[in-house]
Amino acid sequence: MRSEMKHIFLNLKRFDVPVELGGVNRLAPMADWGAAIVRGTQDGLAHYDPAEVEFAMYLPEAHLLGAAAAHQPGRPLKLGSQGVYRVDTAVGGNFGALTTNRSASAVQAMGCESTLIGHCEERNDKMGVLAEAGVTGPAAAEAVNRLLNQEIKCAVARGLTVLYCIGEKSEEQDTWQQVLGKQLSIGLDGVDKSKVVIAYEPIWSIGPGKTPADKPYITKIARFVKEQTGGMDVVYGGGLKTDNAEMLASIPEIDGGLIALTRFAGEIGFYPDEYLDIIHLYMGK
Repeated sequence: MRSEMKHIFLNLKRFDVPVELGGVNRLAPMADWGAAIVRGTQDGLAHYDPAEVEFAMYLPEAHLLGAAAAHQPGRPLKLGSQGVYRVDTAVGGNFGALTTNRSASAVQAMGCESTLIGHCEERNDKMGVLAEAGVTGPAAAEAVNRLLNQEIKCAVARGLTVLYCIGEKSEEQDTWQQVLGKQLSIGLDGVDKSKVVIAYEPIWSIGPGKTPADKPYITKIARFVKEQTGGMDVVYGGGLKTDNAEMLASIPEIDGGLIALTRFAGEIGFYPDEYLDIIHLYMGK
């Protein structure tokens, strides 16, 4: 199954932290970082047809307003948040008593059209909180899936599209079908699937010294996801980069990818021109 629409997502994590504080930001001062990324990429995306490819960038919340101010109308670029809270505001109801949490209404008001939910780092955070309460194993994993389902529903109700991440850890590889199956069935329960794209993260293969998932494995998982979801679009969430862009583009069941860092050696970090190079390699134009 080859989708007519492609999706290129960008998760900028906390790449805004300056080098002297332990981060990898060599691009711009903190106050201008989000705007610098939008200014450095939107013109390079202008020749792509929005009917053929979707571009969305998920930024840390502090940078959404600057990015939105730099975004030029007509450019095929959506801004998104790195998650939403499982409870939203409501007229005549909760007016925003959500200290430290970002509601779907708040990120929509900041200019977001999309959000990232269920990234392995978010799942790990929620699992860690549950572990402190003595809840571990499959019970904790299912509870996390239920919480993520609430987040997805809040996002979709606000008109946001969702990139929903799923993936298995090394100790879950023998039971990957059950693990991914529950992430899909529980996470998407009662959700309008037309508003969601699935990102597959092979957590066991991500990181220094790990062996990247190969083409047959990625193909197998993408086929499984499409079978389980009735053909939802699936992107590779393990990192779309220069050295795998053409391989991923050759998999009919993969409908795009999730970019993070663009440079993994030397002056490690995210660089707009390298981001555009990755897209060119994947799209072939």
